[in-house]
Amino acid sequence: MASAGYVPDRIEVARLSGFDMRMCPHACIVRSSEHTVYGIVVLASHDELQRLYRRDGVGVFLPEAVAVELGRGGLLPAMCYIPPAEQDCPADADYLEKLLVAANGHGFPQWYLQRLERFRASALA
Repeated sequence: MASAGYVPDRIEVARLSGFDMRMCPHACIVRSSEHTVYGIVVLASHDELQRLYRRDGVGVFLPEAVAVELGRGGLLPAMCYIPPAEQDCPADADYLEKLLVAANGHGFPQWYLQRLERFRASALA
């Protein structure tokens, strides 16, 4: 977000059940009744979102309304952005490194950090 010029006032860790994550080449989520993904929730205007999702290399992502569980407890209605189809391409190792730094910094659960590390190991292989 910062590289696109957007620095939110407030960031909250959130959990989204019923979705899994793929790397193609960046993080994208897909429906899955067996998985959960972690991320952050921020308040962003339509203009800020357009700037983020129109950057070169981001690809097409469509908004979808969801309810996320906040780290402090409770549910929050939110929009997440999902690609209309998965791409078949390798994960971006530089992106994964930044994602791991952010996930560690925001206190994501250890099991989730290990999952991100497996993505990185696959990208480097």
